[in-house]
Amino acid sequence: MGYTMLHKGLLGVKLGMTQIYEDNGDVIPVTLVEAGPCTVTQVKKAEGRDRYEAIQLGFGARRDKVVTKPLKGHFKAAGVEAKRHLGEVRLAAGAAGETKVGDKLTCAIFAPGEWVDVIGTMKGRGFTGVVKRHGFSTQKESHGAHYHWRHAGSIGCRKPEQTRAGTRMGGHMGDSRSTVQNLRIARVDAEKNLLYIRGAIPGRNGGLVMVRVAKKKKAKAPAA
Repeated sequence: MGYTMLHKGLLGVKLGMTQIYEDNGDVIPVTLVEAGPCTVTQVKKAEGRDRYEAIQLGFGARRDKVVTKPLKGHFKAAGVEAKRHLGEVRLAAGAAGETKVGDKLTCAIFAPGEWVDVIGTMKGRGFTGVVKRHGFSTQKESHGAHYHWRHAGSIGCRKPEQTRAGTRMGGHMGDSRSTVQNLRIARVDAEKNLLYIRGAIPGRNGGLVMVRVAKKKKAKAPAA
């Protein structure tokens, strides 16, 4: 299969955190991710109408009864079963190679020691103030503060006589896309489709995540 090892990614589910032991006795906090198997449902190439290289991955089974008609047609054209989640992995020019619709990718495409980025949806924090949401410092608890210690203070000036767009204020925090970069894979369990990723990743347990090769770490080319 022409899916180059320098550009790869998988959809998966966050299972939770645990810890493992290295041979020297060190304890490592890791996050368990059930990554794949994912089915290639579409291949986009630069010479086609899409004008860029990417593959679309499907993850998780879904009943045909609850699939919309447009998606039914999409899966039927690809010749694959309906999937619950779809995600796209952007590739470099010519990286798609001989990848075909219907190919299955497992966590075996990753190896221990590789650097990855993990994309997920943050937990919702509800309505929060500027101290928690934006990291503002609190005001003094004396000299006229009068219980306004966690308020933002001034939000404008005489001109332009209105609050500027984008001013940092209190509001809804969380429940948004978040990417944690440069995490290292500690173990790969291909039989159980499990990735042991060092550190924490965004989202709740059971939430959908995408694991892809780190963009800010130079990957080593596979040995010939």
